[in-house]
Amino acid sequence: MKRFDRRTLLRGAVAGGAVSMGLPLLDCFLNEHGSALAQGAPLPLRFGAWMWGCGMNPDRWNPSTEGLDFELPVELQALDRELASGGKLRDQVSILSGFDVHLDGRPNFPHTAGLMGTLTGSLPLQDYTVPAPTLDTIIAAEIGGATRFRSLEMSCTGNPNQAYSYESQSVFNAPEISPMALYNRVFGPEFADPNAGPFVPNPRVMLRQSVLSAVKDDRERLIQRVGSHDKQRLDQYFTSVRQLEQQLDILLAGPPELESCSRAPAPGAESLGTEVGQSASTNRLMASLLSFALACDQTRVFTMMFSDRISGLRQPGSSSLHHQLTHDEALDPDIGYQPEATEFVYVAMEAWADFIERLAEIPEGDGTLLDNCLVFGHSDVSLAKAHAITGVPMMIAGKASGALRPGVHVAGATSPSTRVGLTIQQVMGLNAESWGTRSMEATQPVGEILT
Repeated sequence: MKRFDRRTLLRGAVAGGAVSMGLPLLDCFLNEHGSALAQGAPLPLRFGAWMWGCGMNPDRWNPSTEGLDFELPVELQALDRELASGGKLRDQVSILSGFDVHLDGRPNFPHTAGLMGTLTGSLPLQDYTVPAPTLDTIIAAEIGGATRFRSLEMSCTGNPNQAYSYESQSVFNAPEISPMALYNRVFGPEFADPNAGPFVPNPRVMLRQSVLSAVKDDRERLIQRVGSHDKQRLDQYFTSVRQLEQQLDILLAGPPELESCSRAPAPGAESLGTEVGQSASTNRLMASLLSFALACDQTRVFTMMFSDRISGLRQPGSSSLHHQLTHDEALDPDIGYQPEATEFVYVAMEAWADFIERLAEIPEGDGTLLDNCLVFGHSDVSLAKAHAITGVPMMIAGKASGALRPGVHVAGATSPSTRVGLTIQQVMGLNAESWGTRSMEATQPVGEILT
């Protein structure tokens, strides 16, 4: 009987040649301690999430009236911009206030409970843990297989280990932190430019296409001999490889016929770091590259982290971090808030406006790229000084191919923040009648923003 160990390679043949495929480190290897397209199809619908850390000041961020034509509060003034295509940016964004994360008697783990409750529908039992897949990965599992990249993750923090896109506690999607690296990944040699003449499949891609099928016999023998935990890990591993092969199929099929598609220009000079100006610049560069990637249908799911949940942003020349200021800076008695910490809220909202404005600048069909997007903006808390998870700030930009009515303020009246996640899943075509656990279970979408 064939023996498997940590050096095992699954073997087979492709195109008359031998191939081998490595394996992840398994328990059994360890000791006991271990509009419409040319063919008539609709324009693709995209989902994205954009996060900033350490919240806002509720009295200065939440609009005072509901519905359309609400007055923009001072901390949302960045949305009061004229768009090149006409109209105001604010009319492309709905504000969702007053939606809470309900603890059910569990601890409010600072900067974790609110974020995970909103993104996974469940509360963590320990700090810095992920109780369920995050919203973006749920949607990517449904719609991500149709594009070259199942999803694209980006971050402005300069730290590739800071992420909030999780398949599970042990599997997270590491973000691109460099605009140039993102450019090379999406628009490098494997990008098929629809304007570059007749498409010719890359023979190297053709040879890489069928490795998983070639090792089928070894794969089945291995699965029969490992424990249940290893079977789960192998299933996850082989699923990832199968997704890669699906991406190769897409590469061999040639570029999509999308009128607005063109190769993005190289981003030029970049400056990575934790100064707010560096994060704002990275955000703009990433937004520009992403707009080209979406227009070329390279992906339909993305995430952007402007600042981490424990925001490490700082002003030029200062050693005081945003998160530190939210706790250490005293409230100014004359104005009723923390002026230095609040400067970071202004910067974050300017960055959010920059991001969605870029999507609104790209013509697509009879509208814009943003019209065919649903972009979910959110933070991890409301008032960071108190680690408050009541009224977690959320926004939705775009029309989602006509499914959403933007420019609305909805006050959640303490209903769970998962109502927003349920609404997003339903708009994106998922068959979800409810979402969340215990008091966070949502069964009613936010109907005020639906058409």
